[in-house]
Amino acid sequence: MGVLDVAARTAGRARYAAAQGLRSAWYGVQMGAARRSASGFDRPGEPAFRPTRGTPDLSVLRRAYFELFLQDRMNVEAGLYPRPSDVRLRDLPKALRSARAFREDVAEVDRRRIERNGTEIRQQMVDGHNRYPNYYLQNFHYQSGGWFTEDSADLYDTQVEALFTGTADAMRRAALAEISRELRGRDQRGVSLLDVACGNGRFLSQIMQVYPRLNATGLDLSPTYTDAARERLKSWKQVEILHEAAEAMPVEDASQDIVISVFLFHELPPRVRSVVLAEMYRVLKPGGLLIIADSVQFGDYPEMDGLLEYFPHGFHEPYYKGYLSWNVQETCESIGFVPDRRTLAFLTKINSFRRPA
Repeated sequence: MGVLDVAARTAGRARYAAAQGLRSAWYGVQMGAARRSASGFDRPGEPAFRPTRGTPDLSVLRRAYFELFLQDRMNVEAGLYPRPSDVRLRDLPKALRSARAFREDVAEVDRRRIERNGTEIRQQMVDGHNRYPNYYLQNFHYQSGGWFTEDSADLYDTQVEALFTGTADAMRRAALAEISRELRGRDQRGVSLLDVACGNGRFLSQIMQVYPRLNATGLDLSPTYTDAARERLKSWKQVEILHEAAEAMPVEDASQDIVISVFLFHELPPRVRSVVLAEMYRVLKPGGLLIIADSVQFGDYPEMDGLLEYFPHGFHEPYYKGYLSWNVQETCESIGFVPDRRTLAFLTKINSFRRPA
């Protein structure tokens, strides 16, 4: 490697570090302000939460945080995806509007958390109630509107980035790296990809920016999030967004080369996880790849088990406690999948499985 190449790589790393550092600081400030205005995560009159799995070692969390960005940059240099362009001056007005909306919503979320009311959606839904399973009619993380309002779909990206101090996109890119490894040497025009629980289409749009001729489908049960996804992905005419349930996907058998889900399974009841995995197996082609990106679990960072144990207490995540001990590999193998790869990306774990050829 020549001197000019070394200089260019060094400059690229510096630009990356500056942009991601600024981005993390931006969301960290928002989350810090939200915490200061909140009433604390223990309900008045209740005893304070005490972890049974030890006091979290925050040095392990900080190390995993920096390792996430180091691996993200290495993936860029390996050609798995382009350098992220998520810090741009032209995006500042939208970022300011989102920050203001996030700040204004904090009080409502805090009220709902103090009251432990995460099921108001269930009481409010009248039209179309039968279309949605009961477990879905909740305010996950005490979110205003649950999955059923335009404001929720618009605010979600900021909420998640603030919660994870600006690392959510970087964690998702670890799943994008698995897609890129799978597509090496293949003509993307002949590849079909299904994003299950695509939400407002943020991750699927990032995939399409790298592989603009991919045949992609997004599926989600939220009417407003799928509307947002269609708007976000309208530049790619071949992309289809389905407003359907993952438990019964209107997708042909053995039609997909890649099936991916991001942050889905920790929000599913135990019985539903197996049903969704069986559907994923059904729609995958023999030899096809399943990529599951979701929360880390007990044992992934043993020193952080106390923090994971706290999460469902401080936030409304009704199925997260059981998810933390769920054996995803055992469940996938019982359905017929074969393990492929496993990586950690800060607070996200990426498990890959194949449908045998």
